[in-house]
Amino acid sequence: MTGPEVLDVGREAIFVLLRVSSPLMLVGLGVGLTIALFQALTQIQEMTLVFVPKILAIFLALIILLPFMGTTLGNYMYFIADKIVTG
Repeated sequence: MTGPEVLDVGREAIFVLLRVSSPLMLVGLGVGLTIALFQALTQIQEMTLVFVPKILAIFLALIILLPFMGTTLGNYMYFIADKIVTG
């Protein structure tokens, strides 16, 4: 394997990581921002109010996005397997 091929595999791995993790991170960001705005408007400063909705939203998003994540990781596995076979 040459240097450019190694860089190609590494670059693809970073893009796969971003594609798989960014939807869940955006859901967590959106829920956290919404809860923070709610807390600022109502002046309720309860710490558990932040964590429980965020955990539930990320869990629900994980269930919904699991096929997309599996497809993305499967395509990356085919890419890596093709690189192994072609040498």
